[in-house]
Amino acid sequence: MVKDQDYLEKKASYCLDLAKKLGATDTRVNVGNSISETVNFRNKKLDESNRSDNLGIDITTYIGKKKSSISSSNLLNDNINILIEKCIETTKNTPEDEFNSLPDKNLLAKEVKDLDLYDDTHIENDNKIEYLKRLEVSVSADKKIVNTESSFVEDKSNFILASSDGFCKGFKTSSFIVSSVAVAKDNNSMERDYDYTLKCHLKDIKDAEELGKKAAEQTIRKLSPKKIGTEKIPLIFDKRIAKGILSIFASTISSSAISRGTSFLKDKINEKIFSDKISVFDKPDILKGLGSKSFDLEGVKIDTLKLVENGVLKHYLVDTYNGNKLNLKSNGRCGGTSNLYFDNGKISYKDLINSNSRSLYITETIGHGSNIVTGDYSVGATGFLIENGEFKYPINEFTIAGNFKDMFQNITLADDLEFEYSTNSPTMMIEGMVVAGK
Repeated sequence: MVKDQDYLEKKASYCLDLAKKLGATDTRVNVGNSISETVNFRNKKLDESNRSDNLGIDITTYIGKKKSSISSSNLLNDNINILIEKCIETTKNTPEDEFNSLPDKNLLAKEVKDLDLYDDTHIENDNKIEYLKRLEVSVSADKKIVNTESSFVEDKSNFILASSDGFCKGFKTSSFIVSSVAVAKDNNSMERDYDYTLKCHLKDIKDAEELGKKAAEQTIRKLSPKKIGTEKIPLIFDKRIAKGILSIFASTISSSAISRGTSFLKDKINEKIFSDKISVFDKPDILKGLGSKSFDLEGVKIDTLKLVENGVLKHYLVDTYNGNKLNLKSNGRCGGTSNLYFDNGKISYKDLINSNSRSLYITETIGHGSNIVTGDYSVGATGFLIENGEFKYPINEFTIAGNFKDMFQNITLADDLEFEYSTNSPTMMIEGMVVAGK
């Protein structure tokens, strides 16, 4: 069982009192405990089973506009005493920064909403093993599958965030993660793909047979890929890849990038950056949402933001420090987004696939080719050629390139949004990008 709130609160309170006594003008403490149990299989055989119990504390002390932080996994009071003494001493010797401060008290969360993020169900290792055996049988059913790996992870966490301005709150979360990785081989190639399921509640994860079958299908269909030449062709991004485009967008509107001047979206509030059919939401109060929360890493209340409305950028993701730099109030995004998603488009998946006589369906991108300063985007990719709405054959070893300033304006979204991750997108088509092949 993870440590209860009372234990974590007492540790946090002890830190706050001692830091004040030693001269801190403000202090923030995060105390957390997580327990993780993992079972791994390889080629239908048990590979390993392990359990970890992590208890940790992060302490940040302020003396006026000076600030420093320290962390440890040892929560004995004798060690905490040494930690805080060192943190205070470091803070004294740190240069002042006029933007250092705790959040405005009126921005702090007053309550923790019950978002159904914790399932106290415990699945014994024997049951994890039984699930993975069925999964491995399913993924290995086709002889083309020559190698498999699968894992089942159960994680339970609890934390308390406390600060010298009176904030003291936390909540429990749980997650159940099962993944299946397959390698397929034929006379022409060897390919790899995967599928996985991640949920807050055990009863919501996919069936073992369903998960294994999907992982195998996605791997086998990539066999015997062909090449493509260099051309401009509409690209259709699978939802797994489309959400990555949205994650990059989130990094371009983080207040840290904006305050440093390292984003091409600096000074673009209330300007049209997408086509008028695109809206982007960050919604923290989705029940069982993988990114759901009541407050951010500073204790600031987090509400739903419509980041983009009909193509127009409405908000940056603002924390206290960078907000002070930009003369903006924190909107609860210290640590990033919650449940971030593109709103559904107006076209069905089938109609999107049929919207061009010839297009490329992207199932994987390779490398980190995003430059948020210039907006340039270039990554390796694999996928499928689509002709007249039909998936013809797999394509590999090509590069896709463009600039987000143009890409954002040329996005068309299907109406197939699902909340499978903390960042989600419908199937996405972008026209006007360049494909560089053989």
